Amino acid sequence: MGKLGESTVAIVGPGRLGQAMGRLLLAAGVPVEFVAARQLARARKAVRFIGGGKALALKDRQLAGAGVILITTSDAAIGPVARKLANFREDWSGKIVLHTCGSLPASVLDPFKERGAAVGSLHPYQTVPSPSAGVRNPGGFWAVEGDQQAVVVARRWVKALGGKPFVIAPEAKAIYHLSAFLVCPTLVTLMDCSERLLREAGVPKSIIRPMLGMFVSETVSNFVEFGGRKSLTGPAVRGDWATIQRHIAELQRFAPEVIPAYVELVDLMLNVARRPAAGRRKTAIAKSSAGKTRPPRRRGK
Repeated sequence: MGKLGESTVAIVGPGRLGQAMGRLLLAAGVPVEFVAARQLARARKAVRFIGGGKALALKDRQLAGAGVILITTSDAAIGPVARKLANFREDWSGKIVLHTCGSLPASVLDPFKERGAAVGSLHPYQTVPSPSAGVRNPGGFWAVEGDQQAVVVARRWVKALGGKPFVIAPEAKAIYHLSAFLVCPTLVTLMDCSERLLREAGVPKSIIRPMLGMFVSETVSNFVEFGGRKSLTGPAVRGDWATIQRHIAELQRFAPEVIPAYVELVDLMLNVARRPAAGRRKTAIAKSSAGKTRPPRRRGK
């Protein structure tokens, strides 16, 4: 056992989150014994990043010797991997099995539970674009759920990483994950669109991302302090429909594929501002006017 009194851990499917967690847990005193991937070369690469553990192929039955199995595969792979690994031993009593999927409950690990293991899940409410990024931001909020023994381990780990665990109902996992999806990859997509538009506007390339980062950070701070309705600004909220139509005209020229999302977002803004009826009427007018603008044109780069 490690400094935290933890059983040995086997990390299965060491992607970005798995590698980051492995490195952080090891630094916190949790003994990472095995790191397993379908390809042994990937497991060895993950071990180098984590800083410890023995690299194994996924088919290696040594995995069943760990006290805690942490499955950090893709969401779709959790079920098949659980069924495969559960067959490594008849009795999993006294073992803990956790997964890190945000949208699936612990019940996806039932093949282990049926053989005596305690199962659970833990998921960080943050983005992990790379193992290194995950290590730089170890805290944050983590959703945990599952059997009591598994939740105890998950909560202890999260606290050891400086995070804040909270319990979520298994049936709420999908909507919980949806909430993260709406504000993370969608935000990145919108920022990418804004970056393209700023380039079209002639803004120096070197300042575009820092400028967007500062702007979005301030917007987020306003939301945290004031909530959605009081943080809304811009032409839609103040009823400046002439500006909205100018926006659509420019989108038709430079990014026509964004128009449907723009119109729907304006409607959602007005719902947040508690002007839903006006929003539906005005966005319908704006949408119909989109086809009357000039044809798309791209500036040479």
